[in-house]
Amino acid sequence: MTNFKGLIVLILALLCLAACYPSSTKKDDDVSDARRAAETNTSLGRQYMDRGQMEIALEKLKRAVAFDKTYAPAHTLLGVLYENIGMMKEARQEYRLAVEYDPKDGDVNNNYGAFLCAEGKGKEAERYFQAAVKDPFYATPQVAYSNAGLCALGMGDLDKAERYLRQSLEEDAEVSQSLLAMAKLNYSNGTYLGARAFLQRYESIEPQTAESLLLGYQIERALGDTSASTNYQNQLLQQFPDSAEAAQLND
Repeated sequence: MTNFKGLIVLILALLCLAACYPSSTKKDDDVSDARRAAETNTSLGRQYMDRGQMEIALEKLKRAVAFDKTYAPAHTLLGVLYENIGMMKEARQEYRLAVEYDPKDGDVNNNYGAFLCAEGKGKEAERYFQAAVKDPFYATPQVAYSNAGLCALGMGDLDKAERYLRQSLEEDAEVSQSLLAMAKLNYSNGTYLGARAFLQRYESIEPQTAESLLLGYQIERALGDTSASTNYQNQLLQQFPDSAEAAQLND
């Protein structure tokens, strides 16, 4: 009798496996199909954004989250798109959803941190930058460190800004925005030779901008190098005559 009962249990188990396995597989396939569709539409949305075709990009990204509302990259890109077209309420919502669905992802946290910083919420932004660099699979921690440094610099916290910016450059010695920010920070601190060194490193990897030329002019003037400051001044006036930076030369 015991063996018979055991056989019944085994048959029932096999029947259950036979009945349940296809159903489970179908459910997994449906999830996979939805995720693949979300990934495809997100990729298309990014491509259209790169081309400046925001309306089509928006359509693709909305379709992505319709297929899989938990796909964080689609929400992040929607946040970027809405931010670019000035729909800040919608952008904020999408960034929040991205963090909600993937709270440990480096890109997701960095993007939300940058958005919060732009809104003047530097203290709140910092924890998202910190979360970004804790992600072991985050490919560009130097970017999050740099953004954290720029955010701290904008808040006037020079010590914290320098710490983050140096961490950024330890990760990647050629993060141009970190180099330029360190040049500004050193100039503000009166460390003019350090400012010159960071600016020269910036200039070795990036073309001159009105911002960098004005900073070069200010640094060289502070160092008493008339020839170098005049060279920066002339380049600024020739290349960016109508810029706000050129106007500051007369201040």
